[in-house]
This record gives sequence, structure tokens and C-alpha cells, in this order.
Amino acid sequence: MSTTPNRQALVVGASRGLGLVLVDELARRGWRVVATTRESGGELQTRTDAHKGQVEVESLEMTSPEQLAALRERLEGRPDGGRLDLLFVNAAIDRGDLPIGEVPTEMFTEVMVTNALSPLRTLEALCALVAPGGTVAVMSSEQGSISLNTEDGYELYKASKAALNQLMRSYATRHADDGHTKLLIDPGHNRTRLGGPDAPLNPKESIPAVVDVLEAQTDAPGLQFLDRHGETVPW
Repeated sequence: MSTTPNRQALVVGASRGLGLVLVDELARRGWRVVATTRESGGELQTRTDAHKGQVEVESLEMTSPEQLAALRERLEGRPDGGRLDLLFVNAAIDRGDLPIGEVPTEMFTEVMVTNALSPLRTLEALCALVAPGGTVAVMSSEQGSISLNTEDGYELYKASKAALNQLMRSYATRHADDGHTKLLIDPGHNRTRLGGPDAPLNPKESIPAVVDVLEAQTDAPGLQFLDRHGETVPW
């Protein structure tokens, strides 16, 4: 097991699923982790207690600009100024498999705001806390790849991930000189509330591979869209 002493990560969206396992794996490798959740308690608090001070929990509703600003202020008020080596945004919702013509406007807005707009707002609000040579990463999906969209189904979710990827590309263009590694990560189809019980991958097996990629890409400025094996995913 590799260890990364004195490194600090912020994982946004860590109350369950891939985010929760990501927090566990980072802590296991020696990272100090700040993990956000919308509601206190639950599995994240249990894991936090088990890690004995290595994991801290912060409250955040990612879709709220006001809460993002408040989180940044709290982090900046820490003795280390909130310095991060990794900022990882993990958040997504799915509202079912409807053809796009049947998607209500409210549902479209909700999914796009949560899956595309809010992750980039989060990066914009918090990226200044990331140290030189640090990493800014967002959980994406192969389903956001336009060239790989050759099967029908889940049109709104796919569109939201494609929008996320495009917005991340715009972000990377504007922040090209900040020296940060920028990653869109496809973790594969995992057995989570979002992925469903029949998904082929176990997060406890796939997320360690994701962290391998995060650590391997440290201090590699620029944007990449990678899977859990570190292979490039086509846009």
C-alpha cells in the first residue's frame, strides 16, 4: 500500500456510494480528508469515527452558492488556510430512463444543475485552495462520451455528463496556467444507489484503482478524461 503523508483532500459528495468509498481509500493511504455531506450522521460519520481524526465532515449542499462560499470561508479560516492537494467533486443524480421528449422541464433542470452546473461552481469556488501541483478532479462517466453513445437509454443522464465534460474543458482552458492537474474520472459501472444492484463493479475494488490514477497523475498539469485504469476515455 502506498502512503501519502501530510496530503489533504476535500471530497465533495461523500455521504454514500463512490464518494464514501473514496474517502475510506484516501484515508487508508494516509491522506487527511475533509468530506462533505448534506445531512449529518449516517455512514460517513461512522467512518469518520473509525478513522480517528483523519477524516473530518463538513456540511454542504453543493447546489447552493451561499453554502459553497461559507465552506470556503470555513476552510480558509483553518491554521493551514484550507490548503488542498486534491479537490474531488463526486455528485450525480439520475431521474430514470425517459426519452428526452418525455422529460419534464423541472426534471431536466434538476439533473443539469446537479450533475453539470454545480460541480463546476464548486471548482470555481474552491480551486484557489488547491496547492501548486495539486489536483482538481470530477467524477464523470463513460456515458458522457459522445463518441461512445451508441446504445439507447438514459438520455438525460448522458446529456448531463456530456455537459459536465464540456464545462470542465472550458474550465481547464480558462485555468490553463494554474499548474493544477485536472481530471475527469470514469469509475466504471458500480453497484451503488445510482448504478443499481446489478452493476458489474464493486466500489471497494474499483475505487482503489481510481485513487491509483489520482496519485499517478499528481503534478501533471492539464486536463485528461481517464477511466479507473488510467486509460483515456474518448470525448
